[in-house]
Amino acid sequence: MRIHLSSVFVDDQAKALSFYTDVLGFVKKEDVPVGADRWLTVVSPEDPEGTELLLEPDGHPAAKPFKEALVADGIPFTAFAVQDVRAEFDRLRGLGVRFTQEPLEMGPVITAVLDDTCGNLIQIAQYK
Repeated sequence: MRIHLSSVFVDDQAKALSFYTDVLGFVKKEDVPVGADRWLTVVSPEDPEGTELLLEPDGHPAAKPFKEALVADGIPFTAFAVQDVRAEFDRLRGLGVRFTQEPLEMGPVITAVLDDTCGNLIQIAQYK
């Protein structure tokens, strides 16, 4: 068994696709119309056949309050692995990304937390 798909609730799929591809560097994998929304996934360019991230509309009544509660408490919705958190922090901040946590060493990992502009906090992490 392996993880094939994970999702992140987004408030605007077009805006999310732009942020996750143009800013974070993921690559669009699937884009299939599904009614008013899309089955829209991105993957890492380093593993195009790997785990897909679904940019899922947050239209379900529970999604927005859930996201708002996580953000209010400073809790990231998910985490992405990077080779060098400090370098990625500098690169993304240079692109205008807002961070709620600058790089921080926590035991065997270094993490930082960013705002994905779609209603989520996302953690980037590296093992030391």
